[in-house]
Amino acid sequence: MIEFEEYKGKILELQPRLETLGTALKLEDARRQADELEAESATDGFWNDLAHSQKVQQQLKQLKNKIEKYEGMCSQWEDLLTLCEMGMEEDDAELLEELEGEYKVFEEKLEEMHLATLLIGEYDANNAILTFHAGAGGTEAQDWTQMLYRMYTRWAEKHGYEVKLLDWLDGEDAGLKSATIQINGENAYGYLKSENGIHRLVRVSPFDSSGRRHTSFAALEVMPEIHDDNSIEIREEDIEMQVYRSSGAGGQKVNKTSSAVRLTHLPTGIVVSCQVERSQYQNRDNCMAMLRARLAEIKEREHLEKISDIKGVQMKIEWGSQIRSYVFMPYTLAKDHRTGFEDGNISSVMDGNIDGFINAYLSMKAGDAQENAE
Repeated sequence: MIEFEEYKGKILELQPRLETLGTALKLEDARRQADELEAESATDGFWNDLAHSQKVQQQLKQLKNKIEKYEGMCSQWEDLLTLCEMGMEEDDAELLEELEGEYKVFEEKLEEMHLATLLIGEYDANNAILTFHAGAGGTEAQDWTQMLYRMYTRWAEKHGYEVKLLDWLDGEDAGLKSATIQINGENAYGYLKSENGIHRLVRVSPFDSSGRRHTSFAALEVMPEIHDDNSIEIREEDIEMQVYRSSGAGGQKVNKTSSAVRLTHLPTGIVVSCQVERSQYQNRDNCMAMLRARLAEIKEREHLEKISDIKGVQMKIEWGSQIRSYVFMPYTLAKDHRTGFEDGNISSVMDGNIDGFINAYLSMKAGDAQENAE
């Protein structure tokens, strides 16, 4: 069958892209670093410094994951070529159908791994901290905020990331007013930083007995988790701390004592809070991590070098400032206003299938960087 010949040509054309990917991933450096970390973890007294040993183990895991992913892609390419050659020998239409499906999956994975090589920002490899805020509109906006919360937690689960709840404030009748989660995993911030901004919903509100169409807004802030960054200095005298009683998430996930913590960074006016841990000290530690992340995100965005120069950025949660619209009525469409990427399967999008939007943004930024370099 001529189709098998065509597919063989297409498969062979993917080989240079696969080799280019290996170069971009710096696999030789990754293997060398992995060997060094393996040797370090085998030394006597390695586990005496638990914080350092955990950091080494996490870095080793990430390196091994990168190497295994690429080696797996090489094996899949060889399997694809073998399947194609079998089909050519047997002239089997069923094998052609299988080949078409396998080729599509491989090509998508190859593109996804290529986009991952574009994540070279200072904090791209870090965990991500996401904070959701409901806009004006009462119950409708608060319900929309909870829908977004579910969308991103579902995305994280699909990608094997760990989701940790840091803060939650229930809506008045439904949904939520605000929430903060931490998504742990390699490149979590690199992928999710594109989602920072205002998200707009258009639908017939289930809370409107007249069945009218409503437009609602919610804001999402995306920040990297920062461990060690000497340029992010937070002085104790610049922090105002408040302690209050925990509440939220159905009343089951928090302790009903005055263990919740709210920190205000006086120079910038940034406010962060955490209430999910039973210990006030743990909640304060989480707040400090969030504050450090907020300051680092602003510093990266504005290319500033000193904390004293940073000013808090307030997003207006209203019409005209949205990065993406989600329309349920009179048609179904999710559209990103920065890249023009669209997906008409709104149910799938709300179930966490947002890679198309993320990849389109990364591709756009890569193109901008290339133009600037030229």
